[in-house]
Amino acid sequence: MKAFVLNQYKEPLQQIDVPEPVLGDHDVLVEVHAAGLNQLDEKIRLGEFKQILPYKLPQVLGHDVAGVVLQVGPEVRHFKPGDEVFARPSKDSIGTFAERIAVPEEDLAIKPATISMEEAGSLPLVALTAWQALVERGSVRPGQKVLIHAGAGGVGSIAIQLAKYLGATVATTVSAGNKDFVRELGADVVIDYRTEDFAEILHDYDLVLDSLGGENQERSLTVLKPGGKVIGIAGPPDAGFARQLGANLLLRGVMTLLSSGVRRKAKRLGVTYEFLFMQANGKQLREIAALIDAGDIKPVVGRVVPFDQTSDVLAALEKGGVRGKTVVSRI
Repeated sequence: MKAFVLNQYKEPLQQIDVPEPVLGDHDVLVEVHAAGLNQLDEKIRLGEFKQILPYKLPQVLGHDVAGVVLQVGPEVRHFKPGDEVFARPSKDSIGTFAERIAVPEEDLAIKPATISMEEAGSLPLVALTAWQALVERGSVRPGQKVLIHAGAGGVGSIAIQLAKYLGATVATTVSAGNKDFVRELGADVVIDYRTEDFAEILHDYDLVLDSLGGENQERSLTVLKPGGKVIGIAGPPDAGFARQLGANLLLRGVMTLLSSGVRRKAKRLGVTYEFLFMQANGKQLREIAALIDAGDIKPVVGRVVPFDQTSDVLAALEKGGVRGKTVVSRI
């Protein structure tokens, strides 16, 4: 079957013939109809995560899938051939830039009935990231205040909608051209990051979801109320992430050191910092699907391109300019 493979870090993905997926007892074979493109794929391609995500090359990339079940393993209980499904496969099962993929049953969910395959393919990674940041880690409640950086992006556009559903007042940072767009998503306070300083405007926030890292992340600490939290998805990794990976003591020490600066500043301010690397989770996807079918969250697909263009479009992803997600379609 055809797939886009990373043979060497920093090189373009190559479309080549690869062996058919091996179906385990608890796996579901999915015919890929659509796959979302994520910054994570590009960072892996560039080798930025090779110390903490040591894939053995060559590796088929791709972390989002929507498609149709072709076959199920003998221990699979909740899916059957013909089901329309979507998933973010777990880190040992990635490879959605392909014609078919074997996905662990626990990572999979039935596709929301009210949206297209392309829309479903845009959702798993960004929706799970938003859910795990706001619901699982942040415990966002009605009346709280949440800042979501880069609100017009893939994670931000879903996180704004989820935070509003949870009853929060939502602030976000975007370019001037995206102000009306994020207001339509539900943002209450919209800040043009090119001309306005969010750290001077915002105060007493309960939670910040930061996808930018660096100085932006450290300045985000200053807008929190005592006891507030910054959840970073661009790093630096922390000891909690090292434990999540099952890393050895040396790597745990390195990750703890990498985040020591931001954690010290957070402690001085009476707030906390946590790094989030989202986990595959079919149960959470089912809850997200229910919100989508109820109209509480809408996918944001900025661009759909043919499967054959996967490599070129992925390499151009960091240039931005697309609202929401870019999706490749095979059908």
